[in-house]
Amino acid sequence: MDISARVKAMGLKAAYKYIERDPDENIPKLLDWLEKIDKKGSIAPQVKAVKSVINDPDNNWSRLLKSVWTEIDANQRKKLFDSLVINGSMLGNEVQRKYKEKYDCNIPWAILMDPTSACNLECTGCWASEYGQKMNLSFEELDDIIRQGKEHGTYFYLYSGGEPLVRKKDIIRLCEKHDDCAFVAFTNGTLIDDEFADEMLRVGNFVPAISVEGFEEATDSRRGKGTYQAVIAAMRRLKERKLLFGISCCYTSQNTEQIGSEEFFDYMIEMGAKFAWLFTYMPVGTDAVPELLVTPEQREFMYHQIRKFRETKPIFTIDFWNDGEYVNGCIAGGRSYIHINANGDIEPCAFIHYSDSNIREKTLIEAYRSPFFQAYKENQPFNSNMLRPCPALDNPPKLAEMVESTGAYSTDMASPEEARDFCNKCMPAAEKWAVVADRLWNKQPHA
Repeated sequence: MDISARVKAMGLKAAYKYIERDPDENIPKLLDWLEKIDKKGSIAPQVKAVKSVINDPDNNWSRLLKSVWTEIDANQRKKLFDSLVINGSMLGNEVQRKYKEKYDCNIPWAILMDPTSACNLECTGCWASEYGQKMNLSFEELDDIIRQGKEHGTYFYLYSGGEPLVRKKDIIRLCEKHDDCAFVAFTNGTLIDDEFADEMLRVGNFVPAISVEGFEEATDSRRGKGTYQAVIAAMRRLKERKLLFGISCCYTSQNTEQIGSEEFFDYMIEMGAKFAWLFTYMPVGTDAVPELLVTPEQREFMYHQIRKFRETKPIFTIDFWNDGEYVNGCIAGGRSYIHINANGDIEPCAFIHYSDSNIREKTLIEAYRSPFFQAYKENQPFNSNMLRPCPALDNPPKLAEMVESTGAYSTDMASPEEARDFCNKCMPAAEKWAVVADRLWNKQPHA
């Protein structure tokens, strides 16, 4: 471990303790101190920006920051600071860089994995409902993935599925065993009862991102009657215990206007959500519903709405597709994250069901160095327009070429699909979005 990274980590821990004593008074003092010691002006713009936010109590970012201290449990706040900021970023980045240089491959900041293919719901257009209860990663396999990941500097783990909370006891065991990591689950929320909420409060390093499709009618129409009320009940349990949670929204041709509305975001903030992770529908699987793909007008609507909300609402937002300009395009293939499905297949992305590696046959490093993952590394970014980041939805031929040239296989256990067939379903949407994306990209400066 680089000694300078350890020194910086110690400094960050000391700064955190200082802030904890009195956030309102000590955050401004800490910023003033940073300005004084920054002789070269290397962080001056960032410090100035944060100070302008902090000094305005009505600013949405100021309100969000303050709510982290007034509305989130102190133990959880400290656990997540240590695991995400200290381990995941400060110390982990140094280890990731070392392995990247040693093996000439991508090393992910986060690993998304599916404990199970089982789910207690059957949502329209969701590939997981096709897989049934057939596939599971054992506790030992999940544990070993995390062990290997930490060796490479990865301290952030996400769960999807299926419904990951079908395995809630194992998830809590993993939180306990790896209390130096942060865990997030994309969950339908219906299995968050009082007992599990209490366990979350105890371990402190687990955060749910609750899937919601809009208000009651929109959510229940895709997820089943009664789902929305169960979700709201779960949010109330979490808020009562001062537990951090967010929402995960898939916007489709049927619900985009509702997901992107002021009313929906304001209500989710009122319920206690601190972040919103937004996805657009992907026609994955032979039983996909291409009609759910958003129109170019709807995707542009979300592009403008989310940027407006970042200036006005106290909630942290990530739009998985429309935020390519902030992260230099596609983040999959180990560049920032990978996905491991419940059968052990190591995929570049949760929405790209192709692989040439399985965790039961290869180590993580062997997978990162495999032909398919190296093809991702060599081809990223897939487009010079970062508003067209995806090799499937935005640049369909790219995915088909990588799959075919590397011998990658379909990981869909229910109905394997040729990569070119999947890409062909995306082609009309990609061609229409290209016109809009190029217009948006060309009329703004980029850094």
